[in-house]
Amino acid sequence: MSNQTCSREPEDATYLLTRITVCSAILTLLLVVGSWMIVDWSFAQSLLIGAILVNGSFLLLKRDARRLIHKVSLSQTVETVVIASEKTRFFLRTFARLIVVGLLLFVIANHISINVIGLILGCVTVVVSIVIIGLSAGRCWTLNKV
Repeated sequence: MSNQTCSREPEDATYLLTRITVCSAILTLLLVVGSWMIVDWSFAQSLLIGAILVNGSFLLLKRDARRLIHKVSLSQTVETVVIASEKTRFFLRTFARLIVVGLLLFVIANHISINVIGLILGCVTVVVSIVIIGLSAGRCWTLNKV
């Protein structure tokens, strides 16, 4: 028994990452519009700032992870030095990105009023999208295996 909505393999990383990105964008849009209508613009603006920061960081992390995998796979011989240097470069970029996001948040918070709850809600949009897509991919995998 196969499910028609699960036409792609859930292990296809590019497909899953694209779905996570789209789901996060839709979730952000729904949350910003909903919070603007229900709460106020300050809350919605804080939510949007958090979502933009975390989604931008996620997209850059995705790009860096692809670059790491590509460079490690290109090394014909298993040179531990090359692999170790690429891993180190990846982790340094990740920590640098975290520092830049923190500094951007600091600068933004000094210029406009930030609602902390809205900011946190915006920052979890990627995680919620990962959970939603992960559960749906698991459901597709289970349905295809039966």
